[in-house]
Amino acid sequence: MTSILELAGFIVACFLAAMTGAFFRPGEWYERLKKPSWRPPNRLFAPVWTVLYVMIAVSGWLVWREFGFAGAVLPLAVYALQLLLNAAWTPLFFGLHRPDLAFVDIVLVWLSIVATIVLFLPIHVGAALLLVPHLAWVTFATALNFAIWRLNSSTS
Repeated sequence: MTSILELAGFIVACFLAAMTGAFFRPGEWYERLKKPSWRPPNRLFAPVWTVLYVMIAVSGWLVWREFGFAGAVLPLAVYALQLLLNAAWTPLFFGLHRPDLAFVDIVLVWLSIVATIVLFLPIHVGAALLLVPHLAWVTFATALNFAIWRLNSSTS
């Protein structure tokens, strides 16, 4: 039972990070932006992020189960940092209408995911591998953020 409650805690933490998406929606400003032809439809983002956040939660929980906070301070701190950076992207992009600042943030998200994978790997291979789809999606999102920023740099 304790293990299930711990997993629930990780899921709650991940979905708290995701909550910025509920407060800062794309809206009219985003619809007016020029976007690359390879941008997926808006309806795809929520289900993809839902699956990714569950995978992120399970990943953190697996490391927690292995060593707890005391035994994995640095890996779990970097894990928390990537969640915070991920949560910051939406208000920067959609809230402040700053694709440039959001791009800086998403590069930091990408770096923090890589660092988390590297730190999780010796603790729990499965936990590290669960973050690979997140890294792949953020790689794509970084390219998309950059393209939108560049396409709209005179209107931002």
